[in-house]
Amino acid sequence: MSERPPISPRSPRAALEPEQVPPPPKRSDRARNPFVIVGNAIFTILIILMIGAGATYYYGKQTLESPGPLQEDKIVNIPARAGKRDIADVLSREGVINVNPWVFIGSVFALKASSDLKPGEYSFQKNASLRDVIATIVDGKVVQHAITIPEGLTSEQIVTRLSDNDIFTGSVREIPREGTLLPETYKFPRGTTRDQVIQRLQQAQKRVLAEIWERRNTDSPLKSPDQLVTLASIVEKETGRADERSRVAAVFVNRLRQRMKLQSDPTIIYGLVGGKGTLGRPIKRSEITQPSPYNTYVIDGLPPGPIANPGRASLEATANPARTRDLFFVADGTGGHAFTETYDQHAKNVAKLRASEKQIQNDTVEPADDPAPAAAAPGAADTNPTAATPPKPTNQKKPPRSGRQGAAQQTVSPPVVQR
Repeated sequence: MSERPPISPRSPRAALEPEQVPPPPKRSDRARNPFVIVGNAIFTILIILMIGAGATYYYGKQTLESPGPLQEDKIVNIPARAGKRDIADVLSREGVINVNPWVFIGSVFALKASSDLKPGEYSFQKNASLRDVIATIVDGKVVQHAITIPEGLTSEQIVTRLSDNDIFTGSVREIPREGTLLPETYKFPRGTTRDQVIQRLQQAQKRVLAEIWERRNTDSPLKSPDQLVTLASIVEKETGRADERSRVAAVFVNRLRQRMKLQSDPTIIYGLVGGKGTLGRPIKRSEITQPSPYNTYVIDGLPPGPIANPGRASLEATANPARTRDLFFVADGTGGHAFTETYDQHAKNVAKLRASEKQIQNDTVEPADDPAPAAAAPGAADTNPTAATPPKPTNQKKPPRSGRQGAAQQTVSPPVVQR
């Protein structure tokens, strides 16, 4: 049995004093190397940066890809010369994005799009993400507005329409020459200048006219593209029915071949009002015989220029008219025309039209069912105020006018044409 060392008694004060701890071991010379210290610091910083970059990437990806606040598709206009902060404010105000403007700016830089943002009117889709919003602006996918230019308008009327449309800017410096604009449906972004619109219509007309002229019937008496446009403008104003254009064109072509006057009503109107386009009343007898460079009841052959801007279909019909011997046509009362080869047949069609118009006029007013009493007692008129006069017909329609009597006979006194 081993002996325990004797226990030395300690005073209370000595017992309270801490025992001396041995000093820590000295660091090795390698650990104290400055390269090691710097390396450890760099490694630590790299770890922190990697963690931060990962967090930033995750947050940025979520921000870019998360659905946006738009509840439905919306069109927003980004003004010209707007900076990135201005664009962010516009998008926030319109409810397209719901992030801090600086987040938007940071996203633009992250997508390397800081110099590619374009002004314009954009359509943003429902729940468009921030990435989609920026991509739409970068790609310049501006909204295209469809503008329809109807066939048969004069250049002045077309310019008026463009001036009244608020998606265009600027003003037209001068009215284009008649017949140089192609009526069609075009698409333009908001902010397009009106001169640019005119230039596009003119370029389209030149292209289409060249194509149609190449495909024309070479037996036609028309000697130039300008003559084609002039006659096509008359065809355009004479009929709006697609199935009649080539036949109306044939009437005028046949008359040109036989050196007959064209006798077209719309040319009289153009000679009276020019680019205004419409007369607003029937043609007077005195106006039919009134000399005018455009009055084809007076002049021989074609007028000096177009009376409107014809569409593609009228140009095609005039370049390749129907193969008929028709020399006359008159409205048939149903929206179309009756075509004939001789004046006698034409006169019968005119008489039939007049009879039909007269019958319609008579049918629009009916006599009262009961005649009014010879003498009415005081106050009786209040009980039946319409008894003494026939009632106005309900939904009364105006009788159809001949509208376009078309080419008539070549006579010294042309017939009166009522519109």
